[in-house]
Amino acid sequence: VSKQMLEQVLRELQPLCTTEQQFIEKFFQLSQDPADLQVLEVSVRTMFSPVPLASPPSSLIQAISRHKEPTTRLLSEIFSCLEPELRGFLDVCNKVHPFGCLQVLVTLNDSVFEMWRSSSALPSSFLNAVLGNMLLLAKNSFNKYIGTLCKEIEEAKMPSKMKGGILPSVSRFEEFVDFSEEVFRTAQRRGELDKAHLWLASSVFSSINSLSSANLKVNTDMVMMENFHHIHCFLCQKKIHSLEGKKREAKQRYSEHMEKYVIKYLGQPLEKLNHFFEGVKARVAQGVKEEEVSFQLAYSKQELRKVIEKYPGKEVKRALETLYRKIHKYLSPEENLLPVVWHAMEQEFIRQYQEFEDLIQRCYAGSGIAMDFTMEDLLSYFNSITLSN
Repeated sequence: VSKQMLEQVLRELQPLCTTEQQFIEKFFQLSQDPADLQVLEVSVRTMFSPVPLASPPSSLIQAISRHKEPTTRLLSEIFSCLEPELRGFLDVCNKVHPFGCLQVLVTLNDSVFEMWRSSSALPSSFLNAVLGNMLLLAKNSFNKYIGTLCKEIEEAKMPSKMKGGILPSVSRFEEFVDFSEEVFRTAQRRGELDKAHLWLASSVFSSINSLSSANLKVNTDMVMMENFHHIHCFLCQKKIHSLEGKKREAKQRYSEHMEKYVIKYLGQPLEKLNHFFEGVKARVAQGVKEEEVSFQLAYSKQELRKVIEKYPGKEVKRALETLYRKIHKYLSPEENLLPVVWHAMEQEFIRQYQEFEDLIQRCYAGSGIAMDFTMEDLLSYFNSITLSN
């Protein structure tokens, strides 16, 4: 409603100011050489002289005598209340809607752009000067609002004991982008909006990066993975050219945090095996020959058998089922990342299994030691869990 009212005000102002400007230029012959303006000053004084008390306003005489743009100066006297009234009106429009400054900026931008293209209103006209000031005011209001919004997003406190899902800062960013894209859909120019989108996207990324595990009841990497994935999908849908870089960054961050999430959680089903073989790799890295690792007391064949006995096939499958339920419980159903994460976990689990097998072959050759489950067993565990859910 405020947008329509502002458009109506601007539509009615233009013919009014243009007609008044044309009258003044014709009546006072302001197209003459500036040297002839002394004649105009005398004419103005004469016009007021029949009434003794009605002397011409000193500001009007000064506007003519100190000529630079006489038409604009005269119109400034006649419409002296126009700019203050417009300022007040824009202030009201900005407050009607949370994103009111966007509508004001677009409406003024388009109006000024059209006036500059119009042959009926010269670029030096009084109304252009006034609307130019209003446009500058609108840009300042818009930038101030964006600055405040960025600060609120960056400094927003996470909900207490947050269990995951999409963060409020991400939702606010998407709400702004949705609304602004609709408002600017037919706009002549969108430079200010593109800058605002970049500022806000940077603030949102910063707010996600600053997530502290102390504020979350779940894995931090999981929440960051979901939110960067959500932003990436949103930006893919919007296809905003200025945010292409942010879209690529969101995809990269989503992938990074999914990898961290997967690796951290996959250490749990085979935790003792992981710990044992990390020790084996550390010894080899320190210079111990592979064939001599088994002579280290902590990494003897007997110790390896003890660890392997703790992970019979049935227990591994049960641990994977527990892990699947846990992931299913905390991942947001809206993001539908469960199949993606579970497949990534399967790939990482296979990689770990192959690494363990390789280390056994290299460091415990001829010992006959093997894990209780094979690669085929492992694949069947994952397949069974996937199909049953």
